[in-house]
Amino acid sequence: MKSKAVLEHADVQIIAAAAQAEALKNNWAVTIAIVDDGGHLLNLNRLDNAIPVSVYIATAKANTAAMGRRESKVYEDIINGGRASFLSAPHIEGMLEGGLPILKDGQCIGAVGVSGVKSNEDAQIARAGIAALGL
Repeated sequence: MKSKAVLEHADVQIIAAAAQAEALKNNWAVTIAIVDDGGHLLNLNRLDNAIPVSVYIATAKANTAAMGRRESKVYEDIINGGRASFLSAPHIEGMLEGGLPILKDGQCIGAVGVSGVKSNEDAQIARAGIAALGL
């Protein structure tokens, strides 16, 4: 049997605080979702003035990154590359840049999804959150 790291509450709080700080530093109104490795919501933070739909998009991006074990942008690129049939993939809804897996020792332990600004800026916020863990 193998052992694997898991996100603890303190880890989630570190990610959330760093991601929020990055968003606020840039005056970006976003929603930040953090999920475990199965895509289950651990933390959701909708900042002031973030549009309501960003809650659903951020959560979907995080879920997609966790379940796929890769950045959600990979799926966006596949679709933009002409493989439109990928839109029918089951249980994958957040196929836009801004969802990033949290990897430790090559294993996915969760993911962060952000929505509310340009997709590359969403990803910037997610990266800042993950970087705060120092993995």
